[in-house]
Amino acid sequence: MDLKVLLQRIVDFFIKLNKKQKIALIAAGVLITALLVFLLLYPFKEKDYAQGGYGVLFEGLDSSDNALILQHLQQNQIPYKVSRDDTILIPKDKVYEERITLASQGIPKTSKVGFEIFDTKDFGATDFDQNIKLIRAIEGELSRTIESLNPILKANVHIAIPKDSVFVAKEVPPSASVMLKLNPDMKLSPTQILGIKNLIAAAVPKLTIDNVKIVNENGESIGEGDILENSKELALEQLHYKQNFENILENKIVNILAPIVGGKNKVVARVNAEFDFSQKKSTKETFDPNNVVRSEQNLEEKKEGAPKKQVGGVPGVVSNIGPVQGLKDNKEPEKYEKSQNTTNYEVGKTISEIKGEFGTLVRLNAAVVVDGKYKIALKDGANALEYEPLSDESLKKINALVKQAIGYNQNRGDDVAVSNFEFNPMVPVIDNATLSEKIMHKTQKILGSFTPLIKYVLVFIVLFIFYKKVIVPFSERMLEVVPDEDKEVKSMFEEMDEEEDELNKLGDLRKKVEDQLGLNATFSEEEVRYEIILEKIRGTLKERPDEIAMLFKLLIKDEISSDSTKG
Repeated sequence: MDLKVLLQRIVDFFIKLNKKQKIALIAAGVLITALLVFLLLYPFKEKDYAQGGYGVLFEGLDSSDNALILQHLQQNQIPYKVSRDDTILIPKDKVYEERITLASQGIPKTSKVGFEIFDTKDFGATDFDQNIKLIRAIEGELSRTIESLNPILKANVHIAIPKDSVFVAKEVPPSASVMLKLNPDMKLSPTQILGIKNLIAAAVPKLTIDNVKIVNENGESIGEGDILENSKELALEQLHYKQNFENILENKIVNILAPIVGGKNKVVARVNAEFDFSQKKSTKETFDPNNVVRSEQNLEEKKEGAPKKQVGGVPGVVSNIGPVQGLKDNKEPEKYEKSQNTTNYEVGKTISEIKGEFGTLVRLNAAVVVDGKYKIALKDGANALEYEPLSDESLKKINALVKQAIGYNQNRGDDVAVSNFEFNPMVPVIDNATLSEKIMHKTQKILGSFTPLIKYVLVFIVLFIFYKKVIVPFSERMLEVVPDEDKEVKSMFEEMDEEEDELNKLGDLRKKVEDQLGLNATFSEEEVRYEIILEKIRGTLKERPDEIAMLFKLLIKDEISSDSTKG
């Protein structure tokens, strides 16, 4: 479609509108334009420094670092601005240059150091120095990671790692403390607090979340006051667990007894379960009886022959004299044997840690009430239902079914009680409902599950009828082109001017004809013109009497308004 044609159509549509519609359309256009201009200019109004060519040098630093930076800028005569959120602004063309200059001077001094601290080799560093650098690196990396989280503006992490001890009993676990500064109007949820604690505990060996303490910029503990909330949540979770367990058993009882007693409305079951929610942990150590031989050693000793004579006795001359040679010894030869077998077995040992369940069932109590039987009996000349209780044998069978359904355990102290009562009072058996009532009852029974859908359909139909019968006609009336009174009056004056021109032309022509016929002496030009105008006015009054009447009304109205203004 041609753009000119489209614009012409828009102009024609605008011309056809009445005053109210034009005002509403112009006002809407002005509001939309103002909104767009506001949205475009708002970011620049929020950061007025951008209009002046200023950029961010540093933001979110400590007061000591800000003082050093401002001192450097003043010494070098560099213009700067400080915003309310401690953001230092300088001309954009000097931002990166000044950052490098300040970094060469070690500013800001409180900036966090990560594992880049090990990029510089120090050959004279001791083990103590290396450990301190490692702790600083871990603290810096954790601080950077925590600061990257959405609610946190600034984070400082401090880790305390004790010295290793050869005594296990004297071993002290490490600990950590965290200071968090949150963004305005933001809070940490319990899940986020637990996540930060787990993050820190996972980065430090042997550190548990219980030894991680978190405070905010006001020195208030974060996460420590949530013990009560956690206990409430735990109690609520335990209650839900108990209720769900009881509901499952109750449904089992109703489902198994409904076919027997005549429907689910003929039986009521309630179960009370007692749980032990205390968390228990146990360690079990077992030794493997089928030992494996680790080493085996056999030792055998044998000795035969006469024993060697030894010099000995009471100190003196006799004891110093050796045995006499050549004398025969009457002792028999000595024989000695020794055997030793040593076997070392590998001891098989298993250590297992057993954690108790969320809840341990301690006891079950079930109460079941069932309805009896009904038989038709004649009472006061009319048929009625007469209640007949269940027999003891039937109640025993129902009791046994209930025990099987809930997992009855006598050793646990479970208890089941089954009672028989009349649920409904005696009502007549004869159905006196009419045909229409029966049809309505069946219809409600069939459409019962579709009731919400039917409601939505009916609401939609009502809204559609309201739209077609009310909104659409109202919109058409609002958009209906009403002829403007001023425009009609203007057109009438234009037509009268055209008629006057035609009359002038006709008068000239008539005068010319009269001159040719020699009739100038008997007729005057004014008389002829008057007669012709009078004829035209009479014709116009006959053709458009309503328009002429409206014209006179407007003239009278204007005359009255002008007189009132003068008065």
